[in-house]
Amino acid sequence: MNANSEMTRKLMERFNTAFQQHRPEDLDDLIGEGCVLENTAPAPDGARYEGREACLNFWKGIASTANLVFEEEDIWASEDRGIIRWQLRWSEDAADRVRGVNIMRVRDGKIVEGLGYVKG
Repeated sequence: MNANSEMTRKLMERFNTAFQQHRPEDLDDLIGEGCVLENTAPAPDGARYEGREACLNFWKGIASTANLVFEEEDIWASEDRGIIRWQLRWSEDAADRVRGVNIMRVRDGKIVEGLGYVKG
């Protein structure tokens, strides 16, 4: 793995950990100017957020929600692209979960694009 890919992977891991540990403040140093986020909802296309503050506020809201549990399935990185496969649970009921993926792009050591998709 080259240096760019390794930096992207570490950034994806830090991003993912902020959600797993419910630490929204950890996202402050990870999101770049001009960031674009496409959320998984509402179907079929999801909401779009543009700009660092809009993306950061959205992601912080999710990271600070105590009853949401993210479980990492896989993190992959190559150059300026990263993929995080995950499961999200919102209760102890086995049916209350969804599997998804975030496709991310990095520029200058910051996340500048996050496209979220879920299995329907």
